[in-house]
Amino acid sequence: MIPPNEETSAPEKPRDPILLVDDEQSLLDIFVSALSPTFECVTANSSREADFELRKRDFKVVICDHLMPGGNGMSFLVRAREEYPHMQRILVTGYMKPEMLLRSVNEAALFRYLLKPVTLTELVKVTQEAVQLHNQSVA
Repeated sequence: MIPPNEETSAPEKPRDPILLVDDEQSLLDIFVSALSPTFECVTANSSREADFELRKRDFKVVICDHLMPGGNGMSFLVRAREEYPHMQRILVTGYMKPEMLLRSVNEAALFRYLLKPVTLTELVKVTQEAVQLHNQSVA
């Protein structure tokens, strides 16, 4: 029996899992703060750590920094495309030459790239769009 003062609510819908990869912990913290109300956020500080996380579970979206010590984010996203083709890939970069950008979009089949500094509103909107595309691609 439910006490009269307590309301019943429907179970919470599980949040969509996303992977955030960046060597700057402070930036990861900001991204998690913006995205965690809507998404289940898992973080990695390197492409190696991100590879490990990908083997543990499925993600709908990965958001990855471009330049990181110990591994280029672009190379990671190319590998991720091959192994997890339905997972949407977003590259975050501070600087990229146009020819590098074109190559990146083609090789990693990026959903989108975001230039730093990324606004949190844009980050949330692009991530929501990427999750929608993921859901459509596996439906």
